[in-house]
Parts: sequence; structure tokens; C-alpha cells
Amino acid sequence: MNTESRHDNYLRGALLIMLSAFCFACMNVCVRLAGDIPSVQKSFFRNLVAAVFAGAVIIKNHVPLRVEKEARLSLAMRCIAGTAGILCNFYAVDHLLVADASILNKLSPFFAVLFSYFLLKEKISPFQAACVAAAFCGCLFIVKPGFHNTAMMPALIGVCGGLGAGFAYTMVRKLGTMGVKGPLIVFYFSLFSCLIVVPWIALHAVAMSGRQTAVLLLAGLCAAGGQFSITAAYTYAPAKKISIYDYSQILFAAVLGFVLFDEVPDAFSFFGYALVIAASFVMFLYNRSREKQAQAKS
Repeated sequence: MNTESRHDNYLRGALLIMLSAFCFACMNVCVRLAGDIPSVQKSFFRNLVAAVFAGAVIIKNHVPLRVEKEARLSLAMRCIAGTAGILCNFYAVDHLLVADASILNKLSPFFAVLFSYFLLKEKISPFQAACVAAAFCGCLFIVKPGFHNTAMMPALIGVCGGLGAGFAYTMVRKLGTMGVKGPLIVFYFSLFSCLIVVPWIALHAVAMSGRQTAVLLLAGLCAAGGQFSITAAYTYAPAKKISIYDYSQILFAAVLGFVLFDEVPDAFSFFGYALVIAASFVMFLYNRSREKQAQAKS
């Protein structure tokens, strides 16, 4: 791939990941607006809409449903990890500030970098590792671990959501390099996420008002936009090059949380945000510098 093509793919990936960040911020707000409904039930509606949209795209574009044998394990791992990540994230959104839940979920790019190193053999330098460590320090300021912190458990579950999402996006990257189409990845993931919670829904579903149903369908619509965007983004470029743009969701989430819920994070959370975003920005600059040096040598 020539330099111009790499640059075009990088720009596409960056724009798509910012679009996904806005969509997911809106999704989190809708999840909160839906009110006192179990997180599992909320996740069902979120994934149902995404599955319908992905299915429509597959039918329209005549995309074969068959997945090559060598890609099936990666697709299954993407489905399982992504589902776990969604359930954890929705629980965190229901029990934390929207901005706090969003930043914890946005640890996913750091996890994606780590998983890409171990699973895809994409190199990570000591400097990049230090940035990951700084991000986790920022996470501690948000989680504020302690026996008297009633929000610690939801925060730790939020971290697990970021872990699941990071692993899932690593599998998306791998599937993209194997030629699996984005709509197919979204479809199988969304369908799996719906089917896996059906037994729970059958036993524990809570009756919803028309407004709650509409809000959850809107959450699903936002999620579908975010899922398609981020799936496409990670097929255009590796996580270490474009993950910085995913943090625009924190700005969207903070503004929406303040406007709609009068949420103002405390000083520790703001310091944690600053650490995570600064670590992301520094790693982004480092990766860009290394890329330019490699291009100069070639």
C-alpha cells in the first residue's frame, strides 16, 4: 500500500471513529433516559435495532452470510467479548455519571493496543506501554477505590466493559484484515447479543411504557450508527493510530450529562479524565512521529 493510500485510510478511520464516539455518547444518554429498566433488557433493544439494520445492509448489498472457516473463531470471540462489554457498560451508565461511565468504557483503545500486541503481533514500545500505565492511573482517580466508595463496584464493572470492548475491537481489526465485511461482523455480533439474553428476558422482563420503548429504540439506532462506524474505522487503520479520536466521546458525554442530568464530575474524576486523555494524546503524537520516521527511511 502506497503512502497516499495509507494516509487516506487513516483519515477515513479517524473520521469514522469520531462519528462512532458521538453515536455512542447519544446511546448512553438514551440508556439513562429509559429509566429504571434492567441493563440486560436495555442491551436487548440496543442490539435488536443494530441486527435489523445490519441485516438490511446485508440483503441490500447481497453480502453472503457464510464466514470462512479460519475467521469463525475470531468472529465468535468478537461476539462474546462485545456482548460482555455492552452489558458491563450499560450497568455502569445506570449507576455512574454518564461521563464517568464513558471514560471507563473508553479504556477500550488501550486494551485494544495491548490485545493487538499479544494476539496480532502489532508491536508496542516501552513508551506506549508507559502511556497505557498512565491511562490506568487516570482510571483509578475515576474509580476511587475504597471500602467506603459505594460507586466502586459499578466503576469496576465499567472497567470490565472497557476490557471486553478492547478485546472485541481487536477481533474486529483481525477480521477486517481477513476480508470479513463490516456489516457481517455487526450482524452476527448483534444477533448473538440478542439471542444470548433471550432466556433472561423471558423470565425477568419488566413492562415498559411507550416512551421507554421509543427511547430504547433510539438508543439502538444510535448504537447501530456507532457500531457500523467503529467497525469500519478499525478495518481502515490499526488501533494505535486512530484510538485517540475515540476520546471525543468524553466531551460529548460530559456536555450531554450536564445539559440533561445536571451532572458535574468531581475533581478526582476531572483529574482522571485529564490523565487518560493526555496519555492518549501523547501516544498518538508518538505513533505519528514513528510513522513519519519510518516513511523517511523508506
